[in-house]
Amino acid sequence: MTPFRDRTQAGKLLAEKLTKYANNSDVLVLALPRGGVPVAFEVAKALNVPLDVFIVRKLGVPSHTELAMGAIASGGVCFLDREIIRSFDVSQEAIDLVKQHEERELKRRENIYRKNRPEPNFRDRTIILVDDGLATGATMRVAVMALKPHQPKSIVVAVPVAATESFSEFGAEVDEVVSVILPERLWAIGHWYNNFSQTTDQEVCSLLEQATCQLSAT
Repeated sequence: MTPFRDRTQAGKLLAEKLTKYANNSDVLVLALPRGGVPVAFEVAKALNVPLDVFIVRKLGVPSHTELAMGAIASGGVCFLDREIIRSFDVSQEAIDLVKQHEERELKRRENIYRKNRPEPNFRDRTIILVDDGLATGATMRVAVMALKPHQPKSIVVAVPVAATESFSEFGAEVDEVVSVILPERLWAIGHWYNNFSQTTDQEVCSLLEQATCQLSAT
């Protein structure tokens, strides 16, 4: 039996592990687009706190694009996993090409998702970073790296499913790590969802608008 029906159900279950953050004006839920947005939407709704996106792009190994050799985030932050790069013998030229491609996509998403909205204030706030799963942790790691200079009060990494090793590593990097399930072997994040269809740009924009409307109505 697959633990999660879809990202919506996964988000509801994840929210149950974060109830101590409910109704706190200092808390901000940040989703990693695109797959993290439906999960984070349910978390923010259940906790009655604001939702926004933090745009990070995985740098996939050219021969195994699902495997992250690093990640980039808004503001020029870049993380490279030198161990994976060595293991797959990825050249600097190949890294640069992937990075350029993902930088273009990051900028495109910023324009679509943020529109004219300014970046939220992170200073002295509790930031809950949400994605639909934690495998190598490269994407989440660069998000944490990009956030720390903004001096948030605390950073919480929250996911429905996580690789045990990555979960342990983040325990030393952030204030709290939360996962609904910690399987002995992760395999792939999609393995833990019955429906793991790709989240579209339209869905992301719609959920962000809904979250804003719901919060202003409370």
